[in-house]
Amino acid sequence: MGARTPLEIVAREIVACRACPRLVRWRERVGRERVARHADEIYWARPVPGFGDPSARVLALGLAPAAHGGNRTGRIFTGDRSGDFLFASLHRTGFANQPASTSREDDLELQDLYVTAVVRCAPPDNRPTPEERDRCLPFLEREIRALTELRVLVALGGYAWNGALLALASLGHVAKPRPRFAHGAAAHIGPYDLLGSYHPSQQNTFTGKLTEAMLDAVFERARGLADTDRSS
Repeated sequence: MGARTPLEIVAREIVACRACPRLVRWRERVGRERVARHADEIYWARPVPGFGDPSARVLALGLAPAAHGGNRTGRIFTGDRSGDFLFASLHRTGFANQPASTSREDDLELQDLYVTAVVRCAPPDNRPTPEERDRCLPFLEREIRALTELRVLVALGGYAWNGALLALASLGHVAKPRPRFAHGAAAHIGPYDLLGSYHPSQQNTFTGKLTEAMLDAVFERARGLADTDRSS
């Protein structure tokens, strides 16, 4: 077997991780008990690695896998309403070859974009503890380091925004003063641009707090920043 890339190595380590007992118990319980609409499916029920273009200049960052989304399918933002909204936007803005992400076996391909999360296991009530987050952050740091063409991080929600700031600080890129999260917020941190967007959760999309046009605008801005020539 040939040598693995840094992204492949970190993905294998993510999938094998059992560092957080509470999250291990929860993700496996959800996988055993399932919900009626997915009763006949075999759940992934393991930590979920990032995926996408290894030459990506843009990274989209979420909070954690959904219990019956990524925890079921094994791919972040896949198989739930948040992912439906996100990937439709990525398709409209030219980052994805199709508007839906349904399983690891579908034909989805990402161009110039990598998708990942701060925490890799589905947490109870979608609320990881600070300690669980901190145990997971080195995986994000390694993904950022391995994405050698990366220019822009898009934080989907305040949790992802704070996670991105922590990961970048660990890599030696500290933002001073610390930028505050808002939809459309932007900060230049070391060699990266950080953009904020409301999370594409049903709570935000069903109420109109986040619209298709709003999310598209963030990813269009990300592409523009990635295209900016900073050599001068």
